[in-house]
Amino acid sequence: MGTHEECKGSTPLLGDAFPEMTVQTTRGIMELPKALSGKWFVLFSHPADFTPVCTTEFVAFQKRYDKFKALNCELIGLSVDQVFAHMKWEEWIKEKLNVEIQFPIIADTGKVARTLGLIHPGKGTNTVRAVFVVDTNAKIRIILYYPQELGRNMDEILRVVEAMQIADKEKVAMPANWPNNEIVGDHVIIPPATNVKAAEERLAKAKAGEFECYDWWLCHKKR
Repeated sequence: MGTHEECKGSTPLLGDAFPEMTVQTTRGIMELPKALSGKWFVLFSHPADFTPVCTTEFVAFQKRYDKFKALNCELIGLSVDQVFAHMKWEEWIKEKLNVEIQFPIIADTGKVARTLGLIHPGKGTNTVRAVFVVDTNAKIRIILYYPQELGRNMDEILRVVEAMQIADKEKVAMPANWPNNEIVGDHVIIPPATNVKAAEERLAKAKAGEFECYDWWLCHKKR
């Protein structure tokens, strides 16, 4: 096993451009992020093929693949396994669970995982359960990490993709548990005013019924 410095890689940060890379996948060679230009994508790593939690995750992702595509969002899996292992695992899932995996899986030698900071120094060559949500400009917008013991919630990943798209398009913020927030329901949050005049205008607009406010800094509206 390598040293901590050799394994940890340089994890990209929110807002960074997704690193350019050429990868071998179960659907052929892909140049990322160029191959998905104009699309959002979710790149998610899993510790290894033919493992129980990862199998449940891949089935869950595939069951929601159409919903991701409806959001102009693609899925890409990744682990430090050969493409042949990925292909045999796909075959097993189709044969035993009657689910056909239709999105590509990156066959990594470890280079991609190190580039994205996915190798935990205490876990050998296994990648952590990471999720990178990348927008149409190839910017990393969300990064999620899970331990090997915990499978991901794919409905939450769907939710964050949809929420970020709405936030970008409508220049709003999304409340906790959107669209089922305990205070404002399915409304979206209007960014708070940054000066006195804007705050006064905000309250005046609220009185006129353009949106609702608890105070000048907490205003919301229906989409």
